[in-house]
Amino acid sequence: MRVDKLLWFLRFAGTRSLAHDWVLEGHMRLNGRRIERASAAVKSGDVLVLPLPRRVTVIEILALPDRRGPAAEAQACYRTLDDPAENPIAAIKCNVP
Repeated sequence: MRVDKLLWFLRFAGTRSLAHDWVLEGHMRLNGRRIERASAAVKSGDVLVLPLPRRVTVIEILALPDRRGPAAEAQACYRTLDDPAENPIAAIKCNVP
């Protein structure tokens, strides 16, 4: 499946054209390699690094969705690898005086 279509199906992007443009910015990584094309193929087991507006998120694709369905259906297709609730180091907030 194309990475731009996947991002739209998983509800990380509001439209497919936004997902396409987001990929072309060049800040996204697939299995550690920079993605340069929106047509890059993604499969189950791949790891995506997504630069979101307020943070960077790392997800593992568990299954490829068949459609853009409800949020719960989309969230069942991936696992967040850098979830602060599961990783105590990611939950630490530094208070710099």
